[in-house]
Amino acid sequence: MNEKVGMREVAKRAGVAISSVSRVLTDSPDVSEVMRNRVLDAVAALGYERDLLAMSMRTGATQSIGFVAINVSNPVIATNSVGAENELSKSGYSLLISNSQGNPELDADYIKHFASRRVDGLILSITDEENPRTLEMLRAFKKPIVLIDRELPADIPAGAVLHDHASGVMPAAQHLINLGHRRIVLISGAPRVRPSRERALALKAAAKTNPDVKVTLIPGGYSEIHGYETTLKIMREPNPPTAIFVGGNQILVGVLRALRELKLKVPTDVSLVTCDDLPLAEFIDPPLARVTRDAMNVGEKAAELLLEQINGAEPRTIILPTSFAVGESCAAPKK
Repeated sequence: MNEKVGMREVAKRAGVAISSVSRVLTDSPDVSEVMRNRVLDAVAALGYERDLLAMSMRTGATQSIGFVAINVSNPVIATNSVGAENELSKSGYSLLISNSQGNPELDADYIKHFASRRVDGLILSITDEENPRTLEMLRAFKKPIVLIDRELPADIPAGAVLHDHASGVMPAAQHLINLGHRRIVLISGAPRVRPSRERALALKAAAKTNPDVKVTLIPGGYSEIHGYETTLKIMREPNPPTAIFVGGNQILVGVLRALRELKLKVPTDVSLVTCDDLPLAEFIDPPLARVTRDAMNVGEKAAELLLEQINGAEPRTIILPTSFAVGESCAAPKK
């Protein structure tokens, strides 16, 4: 590539004014198809690449988007980011990803960092929707925001891609109840994020129609250690649950490790339902009953909503379904 090639050389080769080249490269609508093709042919022939720093100085746009992620090691979050990146790249945007590792203070730090980098928008999967410093940073951020399954105060304008968790959790809960389970524990993730709240509400709603069903909620972090320590504790109690509902794939790893350590079999000793698929899940025996969602589609939709806002639209919210896949990890409880 010739690094000295600039808009002037492109304009000369295409036989148009420099202003025409600029309009084509910024996707201006007032450009004829003939003009667009001439400029793009010249760009390809000369190997011209836009100077993003110079463009940023002229327009204030950086063609970059910040993604504040609760934990990029979570396969769901990783797939969200791939979906978002695929969609954003079609419009010439780059995705910058941060990893808060379940620490709300890091959420705030990364939002501040991305603001200083002058990103054109944010996609958020934050750790704590109520953290004061996170909310302070978001109120100061004046560019488009889209949330992935999170909720913010009404004074922070943001689009959102939300999940209908009840559409998957309620049939899963009813499946357990129909099998005869009356002591069900939900080991859920961070309490101050929407998925934990919605799953708990859906499980409680399913149990309400069955007064003899007891649902116990145990929130904590979306982590292996939370799943491990909680499972050890509840399964050593005098009257342990007959079914465990796992609120995330990272929690699941800890649950399975604890059950193996306790020499308990699924579903002979305890039934198991999990949320989200786990890599290599097809090799787990027995196959897991699970509440599933399309993580790739979520990322793509988040990027679409963000691009809409960048192009002048008002923030909007869409709701995507979850579903229940019956697996062999559930059976009638032992008598």
